[in-house]
Amino acid sequence: MKRVINVILLRHGQTAYNADNRYTGTLDIPLSEQGRAALRTADFAPDVVYVSPLLRARQTARILFPLSRQQVIEDFREMCLGSFEGRTYLEMQGDAAYVAWLNSNCEIRCPGGETRAEFCQRTCQAFAQLLQEQIRQDQRQVVIVAHGGTQMAILERFARPHRDYYQWQAANGAGYLLQTTYRKWQREQVLRHIKNLCFAKE
Repeated sequence: MKRVINVILLRHGQTAYNADNRYTGTLDIPLSEQGRAALRTADFAPDVVYVSPLLRARQTARILFPLSRQQVIEDFREMCLGSFEGRTYLEMQGDAAYVAWLNSNCEIRCPGGETRAEFCQRTCQAFAQLLQEQIRQDQRQVVIVAHGGTQMAILERFARPHRDYYQWQAANGAGYLLQTTYRKWQREQVLRHIKNLCFAKE
């Protein structure tokens, strides 16, 4: 019989910075009151939820999975956007570094921050190590609550059918259910996209 493992990747709830369209990155912004109110408790309770160290992810996990223990994975934190953090698109329209970053499809280094390649590498390496450990322990489900960037990095690298980075964007409180078998992960390191998920209230 094939051993199957389910992977659930969820984005944190809404923050005031999300509502204002501000770049957040690694700034430790909490959920807003509206963001908290919009989330609903999940209809299942994993023993452990793997979370970003940033407060908005940990708060979201506490609302969705109040009975679950949280384990922080440091490299699941959002991409560091350096001097862009805390600012909006409109505030940076005349910023040459910001314009250059946009023109590169957001791939070059943010001033004081990461390149997208660096961010994706650290995120995907942490994910692969976590999944390998879960398989070694004969686990059948991994639940991760982190960030939009974390999702996009992992899914662009490992999910099938393949989609480009920005095609994996999810709303606040939403995400994806993916699945693989132990053997397929060991051989190919791929996940099959099963369905989209949302734990935000209607």
